[in-house]
Amino acid sequence: MSERQQGPYDSIARRWLALVELRQAHFIELCDTGRWRHYYTHAEFLDEMNKVLRVRDQWATIAGLPLEDEELRPDGDGEPPRPRELSAGIPAVPWPD
Repeated sequence: MSERQQGPYDSIARRWLALVELRQAHFIELCDTGRWRHYYTHAEFLDEMNKVLRVRDQWATIAGLPLEDEELRPDGDGEPPRPRELSAGIPAVPWPD
């Protein structure tokens, strides 16, 4: 198979992807500091984080970048799922206990 050709809108898609990753980093910061409790219920926060991850994967596909391997899944102990690492290399922050 041949490699994917650079499209005329790839740079735009990468900029949108960068914005989504900033939003994802913001959610990770909310989680790390516990401030998410001021704005969301537990279920709402999980829903918003899942939306951010889905949109990130969609923009990565449009931009021609690989998707994240690990899926967002609950840990099974009633805690929110742990976020994946951002493609920019920002490590996922552990959820507060």
